[in-house]
Amino acid sequence: MLGVARSTIERRFRYLGTLARKEFAESLELYRDKPLTEVEFDDLETHEHTKCKPLSVTLAVEPGSRKILGFQVSRMPAKGHLTKVALRKYGPRKDERSKGWNALFTDLKSIVQENAVIRSDDNPHYPKYVKKYFPLATHETIKGGRGAITGQGELKKLKFDPIFSLNHTCAMFRANMSRLFRRTWSTTKRVQGLIDHIAIYAVFHNQVLTQARALPAGFEAS
Repeated sequence: MLGVARSTIERRFRYLGTLARKEFAESLELYRDKPLTEVEFDDLETHEHTKCKPLSVTLAVEPGSRKILGFQVSRMPAKGHLTKVALRKYGPRKDERSKGWNALFTDLKSIVQENAVIRSDDNPHYPKYVKKYFPLATHETIKGGRGAITGQGELKKLKFDPIFSLNHTCAMFRANMSRLFRRTWSTTKRVQGLIDHIAIYAVFHNQVLTQARALPAGFEAS
């Protein structure tokens, strides 16, 4: 359609990903003078090439504004009925989610208050990492509900969802990034491609799709 080589698009995509990661990191500077008192986080699952090679995308968002505060992509082993198939076809697969959780909370320490309220679902692994990086924080765990038809299963069938900002953001990820659709042929082939895509979307999400956050004293909007 554009009359250019596929390799040109790939190089431009990588370039935009590099710019987006830098811009995303710089945007978080606004929170350092006014750290957050509330945060929501959870994992969104996708895969590389095949569902036998799942990936975990750990996200943290600001409640209310739904601003993305951080993300990490980690490999993980297949589970459920795909466990035996994945092991037979691709061999053992390391679970790298702990690295992702450590990296995310390391980044959050500079923009979240020590005694903040941190909400997540009831994943049994989460309390360990919250306690490690935010020992003074209040960690509220929410029992996961059944996924609704709307939001590609990310929104829950609950009258009141305490982590709605997070679940709504996950639904927007799946709606706006073709590789994250529940049923798609736009699958991730390389982990770095997913990271670049998320970085590009995160900047667009924070700057265009969500409401503006009040700037702390000393900052002026450009």
